This record gives sequence, C-alpha cells and structure tokens, in this order.
Amino acid sequence: MSDNPVFDRIRDDIGSNDVVLYMKGTPVFPQCGFSAAVVQVLSHLGVKFKGIDILQDPSLRQGIKEFASWPTIPQLYVKGEFVGGCDIVREMYESGELQQLLKDKGVAGSQAA
Repeated sequence: MSDNPVFDRIRDDIGSNDVVLYMKGTPVFPQCGFSAAVVQVLSHLGVKFKGIDILQDPSLRQGIKEFASWPTIPQLYVKGEFVGGCDIVREMYESGELQQLLKDKGVAGSQAA
C-alpha cells in the first residue's frame, strides 16, 4: 500500500466495485452537467455503479485527480481501470466502444451489446 490514505481509499473503492463514478453530487442528484451526462449514459445502459461524491471530501476531490493523473471530474472506473471523463465516456458510448468495454469486462447492463 501507499503512504497516501486517499489513494488507499480509491484503490479500495475501485477494487470492490465493478463500476465506480467519482462525480460531483450523487447519481440521484448530480451537481454538475458533466457528472449528470455520465450518470445518464450508465443508467441508459442499465449498468449498476457506485457513485462517489467528491464534493463531500476535499482531500478526495484533489486525490482522485492525482490518482488518475486526470484533471477533471467526473472520472469513470470499470473493474479497477480508469476509463475517462465525460467527453471520453460520451464518445465511447456513441461509437459503441463503451458497451464493448463493459461486455469484455463482464459488466452486465440491460442495454449492453
């Protein structure tokens, strides 16, 4: 493990959940349009995911950016692997690549191809 408890928490979250979305707000009440867009894509695909509100914890808000070397929120992880932010998730969904990734990783969704 590391000397960084935030990184340890992130590793635990992404290791114990198939799909994790670090976001502003909650899946039921997103606090930004980008987070809402990713929630909408995942919900449309019928993918169960854990939403983690980074607004509740300033150390997590900064730590997740450092963990993935990705400067923005939301951040989507599938089976422990960083997928991307809102634009990447949207592009992957529109091209069918996201559905294929979920299928390849064994993540079931009601709409997954």
